[in-house]
Amino acid sequence: MAKVNPIRRLAIIINKLRSSEYIPTQKLIDEVNQAMQWRYSEANGCTQRTLQRDFNTIEELFGLTISHNKNKGYYIVQNNEYTDFHEELLRNFEMLNAIDSDSVLQQYVLAEHRRHANSTHANIAEILDAIRNRLTVEFDYTLFRQGNKVIPKQVEPYYLKESQQRWYLVGYDTDKRLKCFALDRISLFRIAADKPFTRREDIDIPALFRESFGIWNDPQTPIEEIILRYDALDGAFVKTLPLHTSQETISDNDEGLIIKLRLRITNDFVMELLSRSRSVEVIKPYSLRKRLYDTYVKAAAHNTPENHE
Repeated sequence: MAKVNPIRRLAIIINKLRSSEYIPTQKLIDEVNQAMQWRYSEANGCTQRTLQRDFNTIEELFGLTISHNKNKGYYIVQNNEYTDFHEELLRNFEMLNAIDSDSVLQQYVLAEHRRHANSTHANIAEILDAIRNRLTVEFDYTLFRQGNKVIPKQVEPYYLKESQQRWYLVGYDTDKRLKCFALDRISLFRIAADKPFTRREDIDIPALFRESFGIWNDPQTPIEEIILRYDALDGAFVKTLPLHTSQETISDNDEGLIIKLRLRITNDFVMELLSRSRSVEVIKPYSLRKRLYDTYVKAAAHNTPENHE
């Protein structure tokens, strides 16, 4: 008998439970074993004992709590701890698991070719250990805006955050300010085991990022109401891939799409608007409209046909 892969079983259990409100114990076991046999030629790997272990692993990895109703069966608890990060992690897990299950499928999946030059992120496991154990980390950090100047850093690590194919360490610097450090600019990383810290609970750091776009999260930047207009073509894209979780539709017709958002206007957000600048019009606030206009003017000056060599 082939050895049962428990990681594959996790994906099947999650999909079964998400597709039904309740699943009786034996039905879940039978359906998981049937799927394992059909997809991977792995039979009878799921039992009531392995289910309990898998449920614990699923909660730890993906924030999904699975409970049991004696009359109806197993179900996924609506858990406030399940975050956007868990959802993204689960989607990536399901994709990788599907590809891993059949080597033939790999030829039909085209990965993103654009990658950061230093994207191995060998320090992720160590950073997570430091976050979990509340230990200060030390490293050298490269400042691109200062001519690649390298400076030593001592940081109290709180979170890892992913944004636009780049991972960041979020933590408090020695000046007690919350900052983000791109992992691809970190070198000579080490955990200072002799420098534990007490984790601050007075600031909701995830909330700061929910109110921003991308990685910029200066709490001093005010949250503003933003109204944007797109033509019908670009509006279709903006509807299917919202700019932000606060996005609301004000008007949607053949003439175009008007949306409202509430967030901090950061450089990352401005760059996102510029990426679809063909049709976007900033209705409010005026400061954002002026900022985009000034950027257009500067870009146009750099790209006039007359100045082309």
